[in-house]
Amino acid sequence: MSLAFKPAGEGLRTRIFHIIFESHTPASKGFDIALIIAILISVVVILLDSVAAYHARYGELFSLVEWCITVLFTIELALRLYCLERPWLYLKSFYGVIDLLAVLPAWLVLLVPGAHSLVLIRLLRVLRIFRILRLMEFVGEGQLLLDALRRSTRQILLFFSSILVLVTLFAALMYLIESPETGFTSIPQSIYWAIVSMTTVGYGDIVPVTPLGKAITVVLMLTGYSIIAVPTGVFSAQVIRSLREERYSDEACPGCGYDRHEKRARYCLRCGTWLDEDSEDPRKQATSDDQ
Repeated sequence: MSLAFKPAGEGLRTRIFHIIFESHTPASKGFDIALIIAILISVVVILLDSVAAYHARYGELFSLVEWCITVLFTIELALRLYCLERPWLYLKSFYGVIDLLAVLPAWLVLLVPGAHSLVLIRLLRVLRIFRILRLMEFVGEGQLLLDALRRSTRQILLFFSSILVLVTLFAALMYLIESPETGFTSIPQSIYWAIVSMTTVGYGDIVPVTPLGKAITVVLMLTGYSIIAVPTGVFSAQVIRSLREERYSDEACPGCGYDRHEKRARYCLRCGTWLDEDSEDPRKQATSDDQ
């Protein structure tokens, strides 16, 4: 993240920037660990507070802990914006939006009037669960997975569009074949049945009774089994591609043209040629010194 954002200036802002956005110094590592602990405590409190028995017994304690963490997250967000050269760029980023979702609901609750808004208050409180998404910031593979999802978006959307067409066709057939008494009262209702059947979930609330309807159901279930692994394969291929790009360099060896070297490799795996063309081979330098 430090490569995408720059500190606002020298001095205090730069020191805060290195502590918050870097992870190489003891202070920055301690900050990251403290932030992870605060996120986990906050999520655990939200989960336990949703249990009626725990809320009745420990509601005040949960509220106190939650407000303390909210104040800490608010201060942390303010410091992030304070030390950045372009704070609005961070607010528009993925983690900037998550930071806002982590603190805004708690403060908005104070502005919501009266008991008639209890449903809205509950919704705002549950939105704070998005804090757990901030844990992705501290996982090195998190960005890799996001890149893989971004690259496979078009293929997955095309896959789901094809599935939607297929499901609609099967649903229309079942709406014509089965009677409304069996649950197929409309095409949208039949689409619900087709999706449940294709994913092999099988709730059993809508069941065909005619032989032709049962035969179509068998075909739909077998089709679901045969294509259920398609999005997984697409995503896995993109993950492998991201891993290769992260580990391997695409620069070819100047000696033999081989281009499958690791980024940290100094010499060619095949011919032993020095790969860094901007610097001199230390072996040649050592040989010339010996002569």
